[in-house]
Amino acid sequence: MANSYTKEKIMEIVAEQNVRFIRLQFTDLFGVIKNVEIPISQLSKALDNKMMFDGSSIEGFVRIEESDMYLYPDLDTFVIFPWTAEKGKVARFICDIYHPDGTPFEGDPRTNLKRLLKEMEEIGFNEFNVGPEPEFFLFKLDDKKEPTMELNDQGGYFDLAPTDLGENCRRDIVLELEEMGFEIEASHHEVAPGQHEIDFKYQNAVKSCDDIQTFKLIVKTIARKHGLHATFMPKPLFGINGSGMHCNLSLFKYGENVFYDKNGDLELSETAMHFIAGIMAHVPNFTAVTNPTVNSYKRLVPGYEAPCYVAWSGRNRSPLIRIPASRGMGTRVEVRSVDPSANPYLAMAVLLAAGLDGIKNKLTPPPSIDRNIYEMSKEERLENGIIDLPANLSLALENLKQDEVIINALGPHLFQHFVEAKEIEWDLFRTIVHPWERDHYMTQY
Repeated sequence: MANSYTKEKIMEIVAEQNVRFIRLQFTDLFGVIKNVEIPISQLSKALDNKMMFDGSSIEGFVRIEESDMYLYPDLDTFVIFPWTAEKGKVARFICDIYHPDGTPFEGDPRTNLKRLLKEMEEIGFNEFNVGPEPEFFLFKLDDKKEPTMELNDQGGYFDLAPTDLGENCRRDIVLELEEMGFEIEASHHEVAPGQHEIDFKYQNAVKSCDDIQTFKLIVKTIARKHGLHATFMPKPLFGINGSGMHCNLSLFKYGENVFYDKNGDLELSETAMHFIAGIMAHVPNFTAVTNPTVNSYKRLVPGYEAPCYVAWSGRNRSPLIRIPASRGMGTRVEVRSVDPSANPYLAMAVLLAAGLDGIKNKLTPPPSIDRNIYEMSKEERLENGIIDLPANLSLALENLKQDEVIINALGPHLFQHFVEAKEIEWDLFRTIVHPWERDHYMTQY
């Protein structure tokens, strides 16, 4: 998906390929894909950045008195959806959002990430690469095409058919992704029943976030064709592993990976160590962004491989930060706490800001933890300087409100609207009576 397009080339392709409709996509505050679909007759207008929409109807955007917004298509995101060929094809652009006066909209998560990347360039780095690993579950649909709570299989890690009944669906997803230009590195059944992972190649941060959003759309679309519902909900079922979105991060300068130093401890550079320290210093405060739902915190508990303790290691898989074995150009920092309900553009913005703060202030990480943290007592964790992530969304939001680095990474508009919306979400959860309460208290009291 590394094409470079001109307006003329796009007009030529849509004519040759019988494209009938164009989707102008963007992402809202919560990471949900939105789109305005136009007939091909309006393509020229869209390519001239003249397509307007009502921003007041999108969660977290603007008030009704300032609702007019414009969609600016990113030409390099043009792609034709392969599954739409039967009745005239549908293509899409991912768009940035602008005010009527031609200035970028500060509430657009994609535009905000670009702002952070410019700040990164000002301190000497020219590329922030991200390799995401989003996991998802497949549930069966009922006769009305509504999701059930019945998983599509009882397979486990790396299982094959017939145990892994999602294999055909997963293979079709891979084929669609490859047709759209993704470079797929691996696909496999995950640890939990009905859970799957498809890994695709790292890209620069904006491109990687675009790919995450496209990936989610394709997974859901193809799953439905197989009579299945795909969900990126972090913890859909109690008692089994939840879904994460491990993020492999690296900084480059003039084509060189600045995290690699063959003479450094673990062959990591000082820059990499500062970056790790920055992530560790801010992770309790950016967790509200990387794990943004009430449900996210049902995943971040001991016993299900999800990292709930702040530590790092070059070998151990239980800490929040792991350093994969690859070195040289492949040297990277893997942050394992992020989940796939996160808005990827916001998540990468806060991860980058935290790491850069560590570099700018030359922060030093604590010693690596090379034993199983889950087997440590609370006293042992405290002795090793290992702290817990926030236990729920409310605590995570309170932490977020105290961290100026992360607040600045979001910018005033996104920060204010994000906190307001998530506090409402928490309050709704807090005040609703849940089935567990009735099961435990109805007859006891």
